[in-house]
Amino acid sequence: MTGKLPFEALSVETLATRLGTNEALCAKIGKDASAWKVREVGDGNLNLVFIVEGASGGAIVKQALPYVRLVGDSWPLPLKRSFFEYHALTRQERRAPGSVPAIYHFDEGQALIIMEYLAPPHIILRRALIEGRQLPNIARDIGLFMARTLFRGSDLSMVARERKNDLALFADNVELCDITENLVFSDPYFDAKLNRHTSPQLDGLVAELRADRDLKVEAQRLKHIFAANAETLLHGDLHSGSIMVTDTETRMIDPEFAFYGPMAFDVGMLLANFWMSFFSQRGHEQNGKRDAMRAYLLGVTTETWAVFRAEFSLMWRTERDGMLYQKSLFEDQGDRLGSEQALDNVLHQIWEDLLGFAGIEVHRRILGLAHNADFEAIANEDVRATCEAKALKFGRHIAVNRRQIHSIDEVNNLAALIEQESSI
Repeated sequence: MTGKLPFEALSVETLATRLGTNEALCAKIGKDASAWKVREVGDGNLNLVFIVEGASGGAIVKQALPYVRLVGDSWPLPLKRSFFEYHALTRQERRAPGSVPAIYHFDEGQALIIMEYLAPPHIILRRALIEGRQLPNIARDIGLFMARTLFRGSDLSMVARERKNDLALFADNVELCDITENLVFSDPYFDAKLNRHTSPQLDGLVAELRADRDLKVEAQRLKHIFAANAETLLHGDLHSGSIMVTDTETRMIDPEFAFYGPMAFDVGMLLANFWMSFFSQRGHEQNGKRDAMRAYLLGVTTETWAVFRAEFSLMWRTERDGMLYQKSLFEDQGDRLGSEQALDNVLHQIWEDLLGFAGIEVHRRILGLAHNADFEAIANEDVRATCEAKALKFGRHIAVNRRQIHSIDEVNNLAALIEQESSI
């Protein structure tokens, strides 16, 4: 199978026939395609994902479709998103080794990537959190991944020409950026066609949020930052459904939304998912209280931000070799304090903006098209709505008041207070 053939979507029935001579796949799982076991496991919104197992191992075959899978062929989407995912994964591996699946083969024409199978006990992080699992390493691993990829993909580290070439390459990921620009920053705040929410329980609160001028202005300010501030190569869709975990390992997956944008975006999206998990826990207490799980999740947000800050600061001091904040202006003149002041300014801006992105992400996951299983898995709609309402209130506060919030502890104390409220 080559990229010169017309695109054709794979299926469980056709995969072995069509990929049976693929050297990379055969080398990984065995040459006898008739003995391969194929399962389609894609539960995301966009793509086909197959687990293929043979005599000597397993692999993932991921293929883009020419439309949004969640909606159907009424929403066309270019196949080239697999091109951006492939290039993002290769860069993430260089910048944060061991943090993403290994790539075995890429076929641009068929929009497919053959990659490492993260076999059980690997589990999607969101599923682990819904089950109440307290994984010991995720804060450290995710904090390091974000700091390393965001710093090393920016003008703080890269040669200017290389970064601009990369910016030009990823700038063509227009359609997936358009999804984010509309579904995240705009659609939740008016009666968009594809929106949905827990109704009628949340109807009043939804109307209130859509009439909230301060919130809408802030959401559009954040959309402006997202669209205009091409600081670094982002994962672009870094949430708890894009991370595979075990008790000892953490891997980031699915960066097809990769593009050059503000550093704070990945961090805010990620932390928002931990806060949403926090607010959802009361809906998963069928087998006992989850006070310890809630405390764990707030601890994860604290540690993730602390690890990010520490690693970003270390790279600032040891790897800063790009066009921004040149050492010739600071350290080379014996002005270490000037360099530290500049670092503080950069981290402060990331902090302020990540709170905004986090608040907007909470809203879009409850009011927009693509919802989180954290809430959706709560069968009792009244309980679900109560959890969602608290999260919406929290998201509004951190988005609108982000310039007056100065620490992660302040955010977590707010979350704890809101969570303890008894009703919508």
